[in-house]
Amino acid sequence: MRGYFLIIGIAGLFAALFFPSTAAAEETQIIKLHDEPLLSMPEEIPDQFKYDSGVDIAYPEEGVKGIYVSGYSAGGERMSDLTALLNETELNAMVIDVKEDHGNMMMDLGSDMETIQSASIDHIDLGALMEHMEAEQIYPIARVVVFKDSLLAEARPDLSFTHSDGTVWKNGRGESFVNPFSKEVWEYNVEVAKQAAKLGFKEIQFDYVRFPEGFEHRADTLNYTRGDYGNNGKDGVQQRVDAVTDFVGYAREELKPYDVDVSVDIFGYAATQQEAPGIGQNFSKISNNVDVISSMIYPSHWGEGYFGVEKPDLNPYQVVSGYTKVENEVLGQLEDPPTSRPWLQDFTASYLGSGNYKPYGTAEVEAQVQALYDNGVEEFLLWDASNRYTRGVDYSKE
Repeated sequence: MRGYFLIIGIAGLFAALFFPSTAAAEETQIIKLHDEPLLSMPEEIPDQFKYDSGVDIAYPEEGVKGIYVSGYSAGGERMSDLTALLNETELNAMVIDVKEDHGNMMMDLGSDMETIQSASIDHIDLGALMEHMEAEQIYPIARVVVFKDSLLAEARPDLSFTHSDGTVWKNGRGESFVNPFSKEVWEYNVEVAKQAAKLGFKEIQFDYVRFPEGFEHRADTLNYTRGDYGNNGKDGVQQRVDAVTDFVGYAREELKPYDVDVSVDIFGYAATQQEAPGIGQNFSKISNNVDVISSMIYPSHWGEGYFGVEKPDLNPYQVVSGYTKVENEVLGQLEDPPTSRPWLQDFTASYLGSGNYKPYGTAEVEAQVQALYDNGVEEFLLWDASNRYTRGVDYSKE
């Protein structure tokens, strides 16, 4: 039984003091003092006990409408141009690389953890960046790439996936992942997030919260630990789902005292099926553990025929609208759904080949934004890896 009880034989105590011979005959009374463990984390932490970074940037009243900004852009000349873009539009937020896709920290986070220190390249002057964000009232979101981490995988093969000869596994792009079953990997990434929060970021966005794509085809041939999940009686798919979901829950719990929201990037197709079997993403379970869910719903990333669209990249409005209807239904089944803030496409997917793509510009970006608005979604993020966003877009509702 959970809780703490003070056991006092009230009548017995009275009898023991005044009538010792009859004390043993009295019935013991139980007084319940507390329903929860004394050291449990409360659902809501009072403001006076939350960490104050000293950076005063409010959540946008009209909702977050943001862009992705690489660490190199944030610490370079491109930042002034991107700031001008926000000043001349309804855009109001930046998702900035803190820990990027290779595993580098883009700034000195001030952590005592030696592994983080050795992975830091100090490209961004974070003090100057936060002064700029505060002066411009740009809502700052820290992007932390979690399990895709070639740097940590090479430094600590025991935290990754290895071949029989001990070499670290790489995907077709030469990238390595670390093991979502490993609690040490969890702690490493949450430490990055905590330091980012302490330095002024108002939200932590975890990306690549998953196993490598197609992992179901190599799950039984690579060497790696399954930690606490290896003997839980579940199959490999459910073990992976549990590990990914539990990491998100752990991260959110650990970040409660830092007064930040927690968001997760997730494949859009995860919302269209029960769960993604190889990568361990279950849309509903992850959504239950975050403040914001950001599905990547770029039209170019959908296969032929999704949402009844023969060539998705050519029909941005139909694809985004079709997806959002599905997501709305899934989130509507949750007791306390997170804010939906999808990633939209502001790049041209020429790699799809002639006839399967078109140049993305003002009309295509506006079509995606309008599709969200038409389905009741008020927030969004724009992705372009080069950070060259389309000018002249009207992001307001029609």
